[in-house]
Amino acid sequence: MNILVIDSQGGGMGRQLVAAIKARFPRFHVLAVGTNAAATTAMLKAGADSGATGENPVIVCCKKADIILGPVGIVIADSMMGEVTPAMAAAVGQSGAKRILLPVNQCDNIVVGVAELSMGKLVEQAMEEIERLV
Repeated sequence: MNILVIDSQGGGMGRQLVAAIKARFPRFHVLAVGTNAAATTAMLKAGADSGATGENPVIVCCKKADIILGPVGIVIADSMMGEVTPAMAAAVGQSGAKRILLPVNQCDNIVVGVAELSMGKLVEQAMEEIERLV
């Protein structure tokens, strides 16, 4: 199982997701792609099997992933303070992978209809969804 975690800015969400995946599903290959070096570094320190940074790695890795995890902004062009390019958003949206998107109300994107949960609770729900998928 190839799991792609995409994050931006400081990589805090991605770091938590990678750590949780490796703890709960140690056999899965976790690829971390950050929109910047800080995000990638944070996810690699959390235990990702491999990592890359930038637009082209997002595009390429979306084609190989079974599951993609990240904030909801990874499917919105120009989100995350402009770090998600239109090509990145399209690659995530057009991927054949299952997408698990965490509803984070930041950077002018507000998701209504979902409870405001701590990052820890969101990560736990994401792990439960991976378990359900596999």
